[in-house]
Amino acid sequence: MGKVGRVAFVLAVGLSGALIQPAAGQAAGLPGTVAYVRGGDVYVGAGAAEKRLTTGGGHSRPRWSPDGRRLAFLRQGRLWTMSADGGAQTRLSTRPAAGPSWSPDGRWIAFASLSCTGGPGVYRIPSTGNAKPEVLFPRDCRTEELPEEAEAAAATGSLNDRLRHDDAVAWSPDGTRLAFRGGDCESTYDACLTIGTVDNGAEKTVAAYGGGSLQNRGYAVVPSWRADGRKLSWTAYQEGETPADSKPVHLVEYDVATGTKRTVGSALDRELAYIDADRAVITSRNRGGSWLAVLALTNGTRTLLRAGSQPSVQPTTR
Repeated sequence: MGKVGRVAFVLAVGLSGALIQPAAGQAAGLPGTVAYVRGGDVYVGAGAAEKRLTTGGGHSRPRWSPDGRRLAFLRQGRLWTMSADGGAQTRLSTRPAAGPSWSPDGRWIAFASLSCTGGPGVYRIPSTGNAKPEVLFPRDCRTEELPEEAEAAAATGSLNDRLRHDDAVAWSPDGTRLAFRGGDCESTYDACLTIGTVDNGAEKTVAAYGGGSLQNRGYAVVPSWRADGRKLSWTAYQEGETPADSKPVHLVEYDVATGTKRTVGSALDRELAYIDADRAVITSRNRGGSWLAVLALTNGTRTLLRAGSQPSVQPTTR
């Protein structure tokens, strides 16, 4: 991206907003504990206190259960669960997995894995494990045999390279829909994000890049629903026809009813996890690395928390 385009985008999303370092013990207004990743291991923290739940690296995408008592996470690309204190770590499936998400009733965990079409698909498995994964998307794969458990290539390279193929999924608060990267829209576009209806397998494209009549390149990944189901956010990147049309990694918030979109936060913000309608925990950049921050969605101000990424906010109703 050209310098002019990058500067224009930074000004548009408010990168100049003040970053506030919390004092020791300050909880930054968080209603619960945040799970996150640092150095390939899962931590939980609130205020100045934190606890390391895993060791040895290779862990990613922790996600709280609806009752706040367990976490789903990935270990070496496989789906696991554990209790909130790091105990009872249990592998649910041998199938390579990406980005888990719990159903609102806690009975199921959805994850992405290779589908019968050869592209990314979405599966669900009982949160207790000991069962064969069930295909949700693509719909046409529901009646097909599960594909072999092909090992996915580890994501390497720049932040863009790693995010571009992140297959994290997000289950809607009412349990009827799942948001995920890819879908039927990949037959038209180079990259896309989909909301799929669980019952009938219908799909709706909510973000698309390249192909068709679109003269751009990019991606939309790591979706996250607001608790009322009215908003969906994701991490995006775009290369346009001109520098002014290009955007570095940024956050998009989508109104499910109207289809309108807006950029929230600043350039290089990613991985939004809602606290409530007005605040979210995000991964931001600070001191040359990834830091968690509380972002005010109304005015873009933020409070830094600690080094880490891939946040998930513990539900307050348990």
